[in-house]
Amino acid sequence: MKSLGTVAAVCAVTLSLVVAAKAAAPPVQPIEGPGANGDRSATVVKRAVGRIGSASYVFHKAGPAPAEGRPVAIVLHAWGAPNPQVYGAWIDHLARKGFLVVFPRFQEVNRTRPADATANAIKAAKAAFAEIAQDGDAKPDLNRVAVLGHLAGAPIAATLAAEAAAEGLPVPKLVFVVMPGGIASDARSRGVPLKDLAALPAQTLIVTMIGDRDARAADLAARRILREATSVPPERKLFVRVLSDDHGFPALTATLASPAGVDAAFDGGAIKAPPEPPRDPKQPPPPFRWSADMALTGEQTTLVAQLNNARSDSLDYLAYWKTFDLAATAAFAGTDAATLKNNPRLSDMDRWADGWPVKRLVVEIPRLGPAPKPAPTPETVAAPRPAGRR
Repeated sequence: MKSLGTVAAVCAVTLSLVVAAKAAAPPVQPIEGPGANGDRSATVVKRAVGRIGSASYVFHKAGPAPAEGRPVAIVLHAWGAPNPQVYGAWIDHLARKGFLVVFPRFQEVNRTRPADATANAIKAAKAAFAEIAQDGDAKPDLNRVAVLGHLAGAPIAATLAAEAAAEGLPVPKLVFVVMPGGIASDARSRGVPLKDLAALPAQTLIVTMIGDRDARAADLAARRILREATSVPPERKLFVRVLSDDHGFPALTATLASPAGVDAAFDGGAIKAPPEPPRDPKQPPPPFRWSADMALTGEQTTLVAQLNNARSDSLDYLAYWKTFDLAATAAFAGTDAATLKNNPRLSDMDRWADGWPVKRLVVEIPRLGPAPKPAPTPETVAAPRPAGRR
């Protein structure tokens, strides 16, 4: 005979299944326009350029590029997520929309220091552009370049854009960072250093996006990137917040991992990189020097697991992908952030299947004051005064 507790548990599970079955489904991906997948019949070319261990990946639609070349999206991954399959759904979307996607693999997990990541990304991107320079199918339009960074890829994206001209890279018109994080607080702390962003051209459009779950660190990092890009006027900066919504099932949850969307068709392990050149036996390889900040922390390991299990949903189509599509169009046309903000399509997130509107994106031209003061430490907190003294 079943216990009352077992019966109650079975009833609870049954009720939850019934509620889920009756709950409104989230909106589907648009058929056309921003956030849509573009040419669904196209074949996406997947290539590795560079060398094993430091390869970049290049993706684009099959066939010759337009005469002017393809617009470029340089995608910079999260820390611990160097396999492009983590972002495969988004990459597939970009390629089918006509972009040439360059994915620099700037990290060997547990073998790369965060302090070296930006230099690695710049080196890998330069090698990728050099290798495809004579490829008529992959021809880039160097006047239409966007850089897109997620989590630790965000400060790398911003720095790459600031240093692009000096490094001989095409200068991005759009800096688009999502859930930014992993920024070192100073030269001695763990994380990716954020270099001087004052070199960003004034005509750059900067869009930062965060979610409302695990949002505090991303909020501070997003505002720091906007604030430190001092040469870019406020009217060319946009701050966007994605809101979670549990009105229907499955719920839409704007976590740090939500911009990822795994597609095994983009598994880097299946995309063959060119072989390493023969090594001169007289020139031994440089010694490998391990440091503690190469290893993933427990928190990072948990986040990487979430990234590797992420699936694309309405937040991808209607928040991240659609916003990037609209921002790239605006940036390449020289449109400012205020005009982009006033586009009614930007904040609209469509409706649940029962007609209830999904929570809209919160979009603002940021008001950037001075950097927040650091939290007090035991050394900076004044000792309490003895009783009786004033």
